[in-house]
Amino acid sequence: MADWSGGEIQPFRLEQIGERYRRYRLAAPQAEQDMASSLRRYGQISPVVVCLREETPELIDGFKRLAAARTIRSMTTLTARLLEMDDRAAKAAIYALNHIGRRTHELEEAWIVHALVREDGLSQVEVAELLGRHKSWVCRRLALLEKLADEAREDLRVGLLSPTSARQLTRLPTGNQVEVLAVARRESLTAAELRGITDLLLSSATRQKQEYVLAKPREALRQGQGVVVPAWDPRLSSAGNRISKQLGLLLDLLGRMENWLSHRGRADLSLCDRDPLEPGFVRLSRDTRSVAELTEDFLLELRVS
Repeated sequence: MADWSGGEIQPFRLEQIGERYRRYRLAAPQAEQDMASSLRRYGQISPVVVCLREETPELIDGFKRLAAARTIRSMTTLTARLLEMDDRAAKAAIYALNHIGRRTHELEEAWIVHALVREDGLSQVEVAELLGRHKSWVCRRLALLEKLADEAREDLRVGLLSPTSARQLTRLPTGNQVEVLAVARRESLTAAELRGITDLLLSSATRQKQEYVLAKPREALRQGQGVVVPAWDPRLSSAGNRISKQLGLLLDLLGRMENWLSHRGRADLSLCDRDPLEPGFVRLSRDTRSVAELTEDFLLELRVS
């Protein structure tokens, strides 16, 4: 990712500074009030960041400082670092500068990703390279705007819905999302419970089963978390029962891993996790391919015999 620390520093009058990129940031009234108190007490400590668009300095970083400064009668200017960049680079800079020192809100990230893909015409791979992230990260952010129901997106915006739960909801059709959101509020479901309910709804073959899950979510979860296969199947031999039990446990664990890789994956982990976990995932990739090939051979043998 680019280094945004360079650029000429100069003062700009408050009324000069444009906010065309304000739409990529969430409003934070309390933070703006706190910033106003800081400006009154200490003055401006660090410059905001701007780029020129049609001779107007457009703000990239420092939206709270600008909003706060405009409430202080004695402040008429802000010192700004002026960077030369095109529109795409400006959006990448908004992400990079606001990612330093704190975690950006996933909805803010989604707005930037959506603009780069849908407005600027970049591919998801190009956006991933521009922002220094993986393509799956880009895909998940797009889903928050393109697959998440409006009601759920509003809850995410105001903090009533966690990003983890929002990602789970994007796996469902819009109508089901609204139903699950209502159930989550009614039952005060945890993120783990909401994930389980989502899994159950996706595996429900009939509307009747879905209605049962929505009416009695925790009861449905308890039933769904039961033993995958009977402890002993009288139709099987001793060896058959042993392999049946192992098969049930393996399929359950593989299902959980598939769900994690598809919908959480790298976003769940920190940089320090990479080296310790990588050998295990390398072995998982190798062994699952080997098991898949052996399973295909075994199925052919069963069908022939």
